[in-house]
Amino acid sequence: MALIKGQWLDMWIYFCLALLVVTDLKGISAQIRYSIQEELKSGMAVGNVAKDLGLDLGRLADRNLRVVSGTKQDLFKVNPRDGVLLVNQRIDREELCANIAPCITNLKAVVENPLEMHQVMVEILDVNDNSPKFPEENYTLEVLESAIVGSRFQMEGAHDLDVGMNSLQTYKLNHNQYFRLETEEFGEDGKVPFLILQRPLDREHASQHWLLLTANDGGKPPKSGTINITVIVSDVNDNSPVCGKQKYTITIKENAPAGTFLLAVNASDSDEGMNGEIEYSLRSKVRGLSSEPFDLNSRTGKLTVKGGLDYEEKQVYEIKVLAADKGAVSLSTHCNVVVRVEDVNDNKPEIDITSLSSRIPEDAPPGTVVALMAVTDLDSGVNGQVVCSVPGHLPFDLKPSPDGQSYSLVTKDYLDKETLHMYDITITAKDLGSPALSSTKVIQVDVLDVNDNSPLFTESPYTFYVPENNKAGLSVFSVSAMDADGGENAAVTYSLDRKSKGPTVTSFLNINEANGTISALKSFDFETLKTFQFQVVATDSGTPSLSSNVTVNVFILDQNDNAPVILYPVSSNGSAEGVEEIPRNVNAGHLVTKVRAYDADIGYNGWLLFSLQEVTDHSLFALDRYTGQIRTLRSFTETDEAEHKLVILVKDNGNVSLSATATVLVKVVEPKEAFAASDVKSATRDEEGTDVTFYLMITLGSVSVLFIISIIVLIAMQCSKSTEYTSKYLQETNYDGTLCHSIQYRSGDKRYMLVGPRMSIGSTIVPGSHANTLVLPDRRRPSGEVSIFKNIHYEIVVNAL
Repeated sequence: MALIKGQWLDMWIYFCLALLVVTDLKGISAQIRYSIQEELKSGMAVGNVAKDLGLDLGRLADRNLRVVSGTKQDLFKVNPRDGVLLVNQRIDREELCANIAPCITNLKAVVENPLEMHQVMVEILDVNDNSPKFPEENYTLEVLESAIVGSRFQMEGAHDLDVGMNSLQTYKLNHNQYFRLETEEFGEDGKVPFLILQRPLDREHASQHWLLLTANDGGKPPKSGTINITVIVSDVNDNSPVCGKQKYTITIKENAPAGTFLLAVNASDSDEGMNGEIEYSLRSKVRGLSSEPFDLNSRTGKLTVKGGLDYEEKQVYEIKVLAADKGAVSLSTHCNVVVRVEDVNDNKPEIDITSLSSRIPEDAPPGTVVALMAVTDLDSGVNGQVVCSVPGHLPFDLKPSPDGQSYSLVTKDYLDKETLHMYDITITAKDLGSPALSSTKVIQVDVLDVNDNSPLFTESPYTFYVPENNKAGLSVFSVSAMDADGGENAAVTYSLDRKSKGPTVTSFLNINEANGTISALKSFDFETLKTFQFQVVATDSGTPSLSSNVTVNVFILDQNDNAPVILYPVSSNGSAEGVEEIPRNVNAGHLVTKVRAYDADIGYNGWLLFSLQEVTDHSLFALDRYTGQIRTLRSFTETDEAEHKLVILVKDNGNVSLSATATVLVKVVEPKEAFAASDVKSATRDEEGTDVTFYLMITLGSVSVLFIISIIVLIAMQCSKSTEYTSKYLQETNYDGTLCHSIQYRSGDKRYMLVGPRMSIGSTIVPGSHANTLVLPDRRRPSGEVSIFKNIHYEIVVNAL
């Protein structure tokens, strides 16, 4: 019971913890050191990592605490619920570290949210679990009976895998009268036993002696191993070989090829013949282990490389070469050879990604940790010093830890998903050897989209031309906007800007939120509304959402939907009939009357032509097809009738022509009657003229005011728009006949004009324009300008009245 309590007390002493905290802002923030004994059972607690690191135990499950080992075996694990570091499997210090002391295992403790990495060092303490062992259980020593007192015979020493006090400490020889025991320290072998002859041998008295050599370690309780030594007393060969040097030393590079010569072991023997001929052989230090990576020529003693040298596995080889003569009773000695292996740069650095955040938002601030990695190189010195780097054109950087064995991959600038949505980051680890070796590892990082781009319209502003008399409820045009973001952030919805107070054009417009198609809720009338402007807003679906707007200019195109209206002649009942009296003695070319008409449409739709639909005598009267003037073709004769009926057809030049008719009765009277009738008619016209003049003045005043207002509005629009859209009103004075309108505009590199009766010289009719659109040679303005002309001829109204 006392022994068990003592063992537990020792375990608690070995579990004492030294905690060293080292501040580090780039991934490794603390360093912990534990000490445990080897051979602990799986599940035994080493220490509470979370508590020693000062982590919040309540958030431990969310932070995903784990440990990462740099070895192929996972010797330890951590309980993610309470942060206790546990033994994961059997730990054998001798297998893990051999004779290296102290035996330390490095672990990385990683937590997330935020991402941190801490260094945990666990020292494996030796327990006395190995007994000293000799290479052989039985050993035969041949000694000449002529050996003098004090002769020394080196024995194969025992080997103990434990270290420190648990390793081999003493040798003990059973009591006998011929030999005593001495030990000497010899490098890696430690204590080497020697048998010292303390009295002369007599083969005739005793040809053999049996000794028991015991090797004891310093453990509690101690362990021991024994070897049975049989001493055979030889009567012939009385000289043992002697090594030329007490110790042979050579240095060789680890990449030396097989067959490389190292040195020649030379031993001499004073005997002659077979007793002086020496044979060399390698002696294995530990029974059961494979032989050293060397070959020895048994005859010449030349030592060569067999292969398999690796500085990272073993740096020094201490070889025992047995030099034995060929006497009947062979004598031998051990020549000690020390082979030092020199490191060469034959190991590439290794990159171990311990933690990775593969999805980074594009608005992540510079310095955001993307990954943590450990870098190792099995070489030593400058061959094992490693420098890591990433391509300079990438917005990422590597931050080393203080010990240079770990790196944090961080962002060094803001990311932009619209420029590059994914990064393949090549991390290069390069050692400082000559020639340098390197290795790479590629990390893929996806950039998460953030709503940082407003929708952009394909045009700004939009300009559309819509024919009048469109069907209500049907789409008339559409707008489109693109968003450089992705996913929901790029889903665009459209709406009309209805922030203006009072009735606006948007009240009779509707827009499809999904595709930007705009439909009219009523039919447009060119004679009422010729142009209007509104704004469309495009909004994405991000959080928060972003939007942009665009101005839409709409021009209504005239259609032939108004028939000509007869202004003169007009009877008292409103019908287009009139009576004209002319003297019989008028000459040819006399103006009988003038038919006046008006069409509310413009261009070809408002260009009126006059023709005689019905006439009693085609030889008497002629009608000007453009002005509507009726003139006599010849003088009247006595045989001509006194009354003639003329039916005048007035039609426009629309694609589907509309028309109206007027009837004129021409009475031929004698000259005196004509003058009387003329006086009566003049008086009547004077009375009517007073009222007509009043209305004419009101009409002219209203038109003038509207004209001035239109000019002011157009100037204001010109100042607020780009110079690509300009409007000017021009007065056409060289026109005699019908009231008409004209529109001039530009599209691409051509200039278009809707014209009335008189066309410009050099104009060309464009196919498909319904015969009312002219292409004019551009002599003044660059492409893109639009000009609107409206010509109102007051002369016609005056003449008509």
